[in-house]
Amino acid sequence: MTTGKINVSVENIFPLIKKFLYSDHEIFLRELVSNATDATLKLKHLTSIGEAKTEYGSPRIEIKIDKDAKKLHIIDQGIGMTADEVEKYINQVAFSGAEEFLDKYKDSAKDTGIIGHFGLGFYSAFMVADKVEIITKSYKDEPAAHWTCDGSPEFTLEPSDKTDRGTEIILHIADDSLEFLEESKIRELLNKYNKFMPIPIKFGTRQNALPKPEDAPEDYKTEYETVDHIVNNPNPAWTKQPSELAAEDYQSFYRELYPMQFEEPLFHIHLNVDHPFNLTGILYFPRLGADLQIQKDKIQLYQNQVFVTDNVEGIVPEFLTMLKGVIDSPDIPLNVSRSYLQADGNVKKISNYITRKVADKLKSLFTENREDFEAKWNDIKIVLEYGMLSEPKFYEKAGAFVLYPTVDGQYFTLEELKEKLKDNQTDKDGKLVVLYAGNKDAQHAYIDAAKAKGYEVLLLDSPIVSHLIQKLESDNSDLTFVRVDSDHVDNLIKKDENAVSKLSDEQQTSLKTVVEDIVPKTTYTVQLEALDSNAAPFLITQPEFMRRMKEMSQSGGGGMFGMGNFPDMYNLVVNTNSELATNILNTEDKTHQEHLVKQALDLAKLSQNLLKGEELTAFVKRSFELIK
Repeated sequence: MTTGKINVSVENIFPLIKKFLYSDHEIFLRELVSNATDATLKLKHLTSIGEAKTEYGSPRIEIKIDKDAKKLHIIDQGIGMTADEVEKYINQVAFSGAEEFLDKYKDSAKDTGIIGHFGLGFYSAFMVADKVEIITKSYKDEPAAHWTCDGSPEFTLEPSDKTDRGTEIILHIADDSLEFLEESKIRELLNKYNKFMPIPIKFGTRQNALPKPEDAPEDYKTEYETVDHIVNNPNPAWTKQPSELAAEDYQSFYRELYPMQFEEPLFHIHLNVDHPFNLTGILYFPRLGADLQIQKDKIQLYQNQVFVTDNVEGIVPEFLTMLKGVIDSPDIPLNVSRSYLQADGNVKKISNYITRKVADKLKSLFTENREDFEAKWNDIKIVLEYGMLSEPKFYEKAGAFVLYPTVDGQYFTLEELKEKLKDNQTDKDGKLVVLYAGNKDAQHAYIDAAKAKGYEVLLLDSPIVSHLIQKLESDNSDLTFVRVDSDHVDNLIKKDENAVSKLSDEQQTSLKTVVEDIVPKTTYTVQLEALDSNAAPFLITQPEFMRRMKEMSQSGGGGMFGMGNFPDMYNLVVNTNSELATNILNTEDKTHQEHLVKQALDLAKLSQNLLKGEELTAFVKRSFELIK
């Protein structure tokens, strides 16, 4: 038997590991299962190149709990270690066996999927165990070894009578970590971190129903056999080529990833690149609810099929963090605990690749089946609009597939829209005016008036639309967006015609004074307009610029500083050619004059859905009095 001290530069390495290196104790199982996987994949590689004179067979990893003895076993049938290798790899902390292996076989081992290259993964065992044993036999024809350490730098190393190839790690679980002797807890951790590991993982057994015999009697009772319970899927969909998978395979994998999600995804994007970095994965577009924050952190990041995190910001462009799915890359740099990204040029390249791939897929979906793409537009538009605002590379490609729907359910790309509108909606200065509504019901009267003139009205109702149209205007100098309720329909698209008022300048001044004395100055700016005599006498509009800046300020990331808290300001447009304008001007009874103005104002507010509460009650009461 050999005894000695572990070769570490810090005497109290174990308390350090327990306290600082791994903040989340549960990852010990991920690290140890990863090590077992590495050992198995190493054996697979060495047998494939003829260097290991042994049968690879069908190895698996087994996890066993011995609750009475407070022990947890992790057993593999991998490459194993000789006593010298235990001395080298286990006793010299941070000297990684996997790293040395990769270096030695760097040309032939390129795609073996070896995970461990930190060297400290094994020592995470001491976060939950007060004693750890390793019983291991190498694939080489050498005696087995038995290593024991109680969490101090002292260890013992002696021969073992183990005869089968591979390694068994025995954790003597500490009293403050007894939860890791519960079957439910271990099952939870295996499901979280090791659900898609490339080597089958056995944890207990389960009962399998045997097929019913053809000659079974009527009172036949189903018979069961006890089989190993394999808790992982070693060949998940993202490890296969797209040509190997049908639509149903992608749907099945989605259900495997999100067993509690009952709504099917809209479509998927299969990522598969091996140069200049290695990355595979499948992203799904889900139907997005109103609360976008709840949707985030649904993409899972793996490294060689080992779960790392579901916080993928930095790797996945932010606008795509609302999607679901899996990304797997051995080229994403992680720190020693495999849990956080480190700053690295590869990460930005990966992010750019994902952006480009998603844009290309969206374009192909649009081109191949435009009708289906239009049907899904409302469910995906917020992601795409956010992408246009936040990712220049996505914005460059988005013109080919981003849609602008009309209130009548037609869909146009921006170029199609320009062609459609140029004859009827170009103003006197040669600028194309795109009219839009944010709410079909609330702005119904304004939409109707615009359509009566033959204008197209878009329905742009996403929460970030003000930011988007601001960007589109800045990149298209010949284009302006105007909300349909921002002015009278005759003023939305300025033509050369000059309307003539029935009232003289003096009468208009008097009318304006009367109206301004009655309506609240803090809310309304009174404007006199010579409109068609059949047009509404009073019309409330909200100036496009001020409203848009306020919306941008409220939704963040734009607009004028502090405008989100400004009170709403409106224009009250009084039609000087209306019969009501003349009646208000000619009425000598001040009370009746006030009633007319208030009634007209309330009707205008009602058409804008602005009349509420006490004002609505007063309006109803006044209306009944007027029709007595």
